[in-house]
Formats: sequence, C-alpha cells, structure tokens
Amino acid sequence: MESYLNDNFGDVKAKNSSDEALQRWRSLCWLVKNPKRRFRFTANLSKRFEAEAIRRSNQEKFRVAVLVSQAALQFISGLTLSSEYTVPEEVKTAGFEICAEELASIAEGRDVKKLKIHDGVEGIANKLASSYDVGIPTSEHLLNQRKEIYGINKFNETPVRGFWVFVWEALQDMTLMILAVCAFVSLLVGITLEGWPKGAHDGLGIVASILLVVLVTAISDYKQSLQFKDLDREKKKITVQVTRDGLRQKISIYDLLPGDIVHLAIGDQVPADGLFVSGFSVLINESSLTGESEPVNVNSDNPFLLSGTKVQDGSCKMLVTTVGMRTQWGKLMETLIEGGDDETPLQVKLNGVATIIGKIGLFFSVVTFSVMMQGLISRKLHEGSYWIWSGDDMMQILESFAIAVTIVVVAVPEGLPLAVTLSLAFAMKKMMKDKALVRHLAACETMGSATSICSDKTGTLTTNHMTVVKACICGKINDVGSSKETSSIGSEIPSSASSILLQSIFTNTGGEIVKNKDEKVEILGTPTDTALLEFGLLLGGNFQSERQALNIVKVEPFNSVKKRMGVVLELPNGGFRVHSKGASEIVLAGCDKVIDSNGEIVALNETSINHLKDTIDQFASEALRTLCLAYMEIENEYSAESPIPTKGYTCIGIVGIKDPVRPGVRESVAICRAAGITVRMVTGDNINTAKAIARECGILTSKGIAIEGPEFREKSEEELLKIIPNLQVMARSLPLDKHTLVKQLRTTFEEVVAVTGDGTNDAPALHEADIGLAMGIAGTEVLPRCCSFVLAIKKIH
Repeated sequence: MESYLNDNFGDVKAKNSSDEALQRWRSLCWLVKNPKRRFRFTANLSKRFEAEAIRRSNQEKFRVAVLVSQAALQFISGLTLSSEYTVPEEVKTAGFEICAEELASIAEGRDVKKLKIHDGVEGIANKLASSYDVGIPTSEHLLNQRKEIYGINKFNETPVRGFWVFVWEALQDMTLMILAVCAFVSLLVGITLEGWPKGAHDGLGIVASILLVVLVTAISDYKQSLQFKDLDREKKKITVQVTRDGLRQKISIYDLLPGDIVHLAIGDQVPADGLFVSGFSVLINESSLTGESEPVNVNSDNPFLLSGTKVQDGSCKMLVTTVGMRTQWGKLMETLIEGGDDETPLQVKLNGVATIIGKIGLFFSVVTFSVMMQGLISRKLHEGSYWIWSGDDMMQILESFAIAVTIVVVAVPEGLPLAVTLSLAFAMKKMMKDKALVRHLAACETMGSATSICSDKTGTLTTNHMTVVKACICGKINDVGSSKETSSIGSEIPSSASSILLQSIFTNTGGEIVKNKDEKVEILGTPTDTALLEFGLLLGGNFQSERQALNIVKVEPFNSVKKRMGVVLELPNGGFRVHSKGASEIVLAGCDKVIDSNGEIVALNETSINHLKDTIDQFASEALRTLCLAYMEIENEYSAESPIPTKGYTCIGIVGIKDPVRPGVRESVAICRAAGITVRMVTGDNINTAKAIARECGILTSKGIAIEGPEFREKSEEELLKIIPNLQVMARSLPLDKHTLVKQLRTTFEEVVAVTGDGTNDAPALHEADIGLAMGIAGTEVLPRCCSFVLAIKKIH
C-alpha cells in the first residue's frame, strides 16, 4: 500500500518525531521516571527497534528465498520432476487428496513446477473437494473435517499478561525501590532500638504507601491491557465474500478454509495464501512481505496470492490453499515482537514537566542530605567523638536519608500523569459504547481540540443506500418508480436501446445478483452497482442470461482517479463491444454519438450535448448522483493487454441516483459550528450534486465557497490562502486534492484537522490528518492502519 500511496498521491511524510529523538529525550530522565511503571501502553522504543529489525530481516529473507526458488526453478526447467506425491492416510480418509504442508510449500516457493504436478489451480481445487462455481459444501460435519486437516485462519496471539506481571513492573520504579530500601532500614533500626511494634510504625507506613501505589498502578494497567485486547479483537472482525454451496455470501475472515473461493476487489487485504482463479487487471502490493515496492501482476501465469498483501488494482476470485500460521504472513508474524503505543501529546508534556521537577527535587534532596550530614559530622568533630557512632547517630542518618527521599517523592508529580492516563482510558471506554474504536489514546486528547472536519459524502453524510430515481434514456427524462407496477419507463424505451442498456448494466458491474439460502434474490456489490442492478431488474432484465450470453475479455474496475469503469465483451458473431460507465462529464466527453428517441444511433451535435449537460445539471440540482452509460463497437482484433479506449463512444443515457441524507446530520453540523468547528465536504460527485447535498446538511452557507478538484489543483499558493478559509465544498476531487487541503489546513492555517473516510482513496488524507476516522469496521483493510479511530457506525453524530 505504501508504494500505491507514494505513486498516486505523493510522498506523505510522517508528522511525528523519530524514535531516535524520543530515545535521546527519555535517556535524560531515567532516574525519576519509569515508563513501564507510569504508562503501560506508551512507546517501548527498544522493543520497537527490535521488532522493526526483525521485520526487515524477515522481509529480506523472504525476498531472497523467493529469488532463490525462482532461480532454482529456472535452472531445473529442463529436468523432469518426480510426479509422485503420497497423500497421507488421514487426509485421504477425510476425502481430500493433498495435505496442508504440500499446499504451504507451493505458496512458499511460488512453485509453478509443483503446481503443474497437481494439475494446476483446477487440480488443486479438485483435490481440496472444491470447485470454482460451487466452492465448498457448508455441512457442519464437512467443515469440521476440513478444519481438522488444514487448521483455522487464526494467528497465534500474544497472551494477555497476568495481573502479577503488572505488579512486578510497578515495583521496578526507581522511587519505589528507594522507598523500599528506606522501609527495610527503618524497620530494622526501629525494631532494634524501640522494639515491636513501636519501632515499626514508620517502616510499616512506608510499606503501606508502596503497596497502595503498586496496586493502583497495576490494577489500572491490567484493566487497560484488557481494554486494548478487546479493542484489537473488535478491529479484526473483518468479513470477506466467498462462494459456498454455489451461493455468494459474507463470512468472517476467521472462518476461511482451504478450498474457499474468495472474491477480492481493489483495497482488500488478501486474507490467506491462495491461487488466482479468474479476474482482471490484478496488481498486488507485496511490500508488507517482501519489502518490494513495485506491485506484482497476478494472473494465470503467476497465480500466487499471499496473505497480508493488498489488492492495489483490479478484482479477482481466489482459491484459498493455506490458512493461519502456515501462511507466509503467519510465519512472518510469528517472529515479530509487539511494540507499544505512542504517548499522547499531553503525556509527553507532563513527562517533561515531571522530569524537570524531578531533577530539581533530586538536586535539592542531595543538597539537603549533604547539609544534614555535614551538620552531624561537624557535631561529632566538635564533641571529639568522630570515631564513636551510636544508635542515635544511625537514626539521625536514616532520618536525613528519609527526608532526602521524601523531597524526591514529593517533587515528582506522580499523580498527574497517572490521572491523565486513567481519564483517557475512561474516555476510550465511553467512546466504545458509542461504537468508536480508539486505536491510539492520543486521538482522544487531540479530538477534543479539533477545529476543522473534512468529511466525505457517501456513507457518512448520506445513508449510502442508493436507488435510481430518474433516467434520461434516448433523450427523454423519466421518473423511475420503485416497482414494475409503478414504473412505466421500460415500455417507453425502444427495444434496441433497452437491450444495449441492460447489457451495459449487467456486464459492466462489480456486483452480482444471487439467490440466498431462502431462495430470495440478493444483490451484492457497491451501493452504486446495487442501484444500477435494481434498475436493470426493474426494466425486466435477467442478470444471469446477460452474463452467460457473452464472453468478458477485460475489465477495468472503477477507481477514484479515472472515475470510470469499463468492460470489453466478445460478440458471438465476431468483433468486440466496450461498455463504459462513470462520472457523467468524463464519460460524456468521450462520446461522439448518442441513441435518439427512435433507438437509432446519431451524431452527437451541439443541441444533443447541451440537452445532456442540462439534464446532468438538473439531476445534480436535485441532489442526485449522476452516471453516464456509453458503449462502442470494435470491429478489429482486441488484445486483453491493450487499454480500454476512452474516446469514440455512443451515449446510452444518464441516470440519477438518490442517496438520502442521514437523519440528524444537519443538527450535528450545527452543533459543530456552534463549537467553533468548521465542517467541509470533500466528494468525487458533480459540483451541483455536492452543493445541493451540502446545503441540505447545513454545510454550505451563503459566504461559503464550493470548488471543483481540477480548479483547486490549478490555484497558486497565494490563491489557496484566500480560498481555503471559506472553502466548504470540494467536488470532483482526487485523493491528492483531499490530502493537499488537509495539509494546508494543518501547516499553513495551524488547524487541528479531523478527516473521515471509508475507502482506500481516503488513506493519504487520513494519514496526514491530526485525527483520522475510518468509517465502518467492514471497510477496506487499508484504512485502520492509517487512522486514529475506527467508527463501527458510518455517520456523523
């Protein structure tokens, strides 16, 4: 993902101090503060260095292993490998023909030769009692049998440390050690001189104070440890889409088993080791495993997909072969040491104050002890009894030492940092009840000082449940009803145009229409795809027949940069047809023809262009999201390696999709404004749609500025300084635009910026912001690594 962000969105620099700088700072105050004792979850720098060194070492070892295995395979390419493979008896008895170790070895060395011995990907699927279309059976008995043979998709977690471990860590505090020595000496001298129990009063008092501090600290740290464990477990509740028993369904990532057919899309993390089954334009970022920033093209020739890597582009189906600790990611994770979290800004400042005061207290305690000892020695010299020391003299030395220690103890404000830690942990617990998972304690503190919020639109300000409510097909604008009985649009579209429209809807999509276990129709996919598929069903189309009628040659999935999606179909009678859909202005700019009211293809003249542009503006002014659908014919040969054309299309029509604003958003925006927080909306939608929804949410005011991304990018630094203070809406924005806006607000205007996001394209801005809020736990896996909060509910409230 790192290379993806750098290549597409610029070099996003970290804004925190380096570990080396923190290490030097902490080394100055080792005597008066112990990080383990005060802040259980502050950064453990030595462990972090060690973990980073081990991670890099393992990445390099893995990379070398891959290169060596590839070289070895090339060297023996002319030799005949033994095709003999003995299936273990327990595997054969369970109904499978390949063991877990053999599957792991294929993935580990990317062993193409061994894969061929097992008859390729399809042969592996057969040996796992699975198939591309049906997947694995969902019988409880068969699933349990599969788990026994191949294991489950879980990594070994660091066990929760026991309460007594925290007690021991609390006792490591230097101040408590000094107090413990004082208590021991006081008890020894006191009981010797005054007997029991009178002579033990002072010593027992010191012991009681030590026990109180240790218990409070240990209990606090132990509870915080359990909270973070629960939070981490909640954060890992990720669902994936698989095909089982011929039905596409969502399951937990922990329930994946070898033989599962997993559907992956851009932004997803590969959940287990597996093999490529089918897909288009799949680029995998393997930097988390190998350290190589260059993305890897995965296809039938290079079918290996490794756990922990990320889908940078494209979409595909994957056959799961290895899960859990047998995966390459599991083996890497087994060697890593868990590092701590960073201190909050306030904790850093308080520790600085504590260090300074502690040094001053230490200085005066040494001076006080020296003066008192000098007084004792002077008296002994004056009395001529320097070599004669009594019990009273020892008690005086002990009292002097106790006073010196007391000065140190009183000088260091022990309770203040502890109180901050407890209050932040309490705030985190309260936020958990509101479905806000706090990944860094620092975010609790920083969120309280936020002055600006940059929010996306879809799914945050709106419900993200989209439906097509208007459509302009063949030049005529129609309202779309909610059912076939209430909608007449299907009968008003010429049959030739209707067939092209349905083909475009059902083939140029990342969604799918399936029947669930109850035989009810279920639409899977993004909200936009879902809305279009519902529209296609409303027109009387049949998804399965359209998909099976033509062969799909290539798919270019939608992304936030191109703002369009395309598919190339091979026609039965020869030739190819390309369908494109996306942002209305962008797709329409590539059209030179249009389907007229009679269903015939005519040249796109100025009158037609103006009519379509006016339609887009009209839909947008009604807060509708607009999409343009277009197609083109290719008579010559087309190679799947060639890019999908962007010019020469015939416009099929414009659809207007309604995404209602969430209840309570307007009130929440008003509360933010009353608190001095400016809310800005950054979206990829049309400028008119964005303005209409911003007004409905109460974001866009009469003095506010709304601007499009291309115009924003062309502004000079001086112009941006004038625009940004009043900027409230940015439309047709790219991820880089959002990142630039956040960076300007933070650096130039010194604002504390919170950013919300729910897609991979939001990662750069989330990383740059003071507070990053990933909307929805089930979003792409990239986001939780870039944000401070993960909101389990997708709304501003």
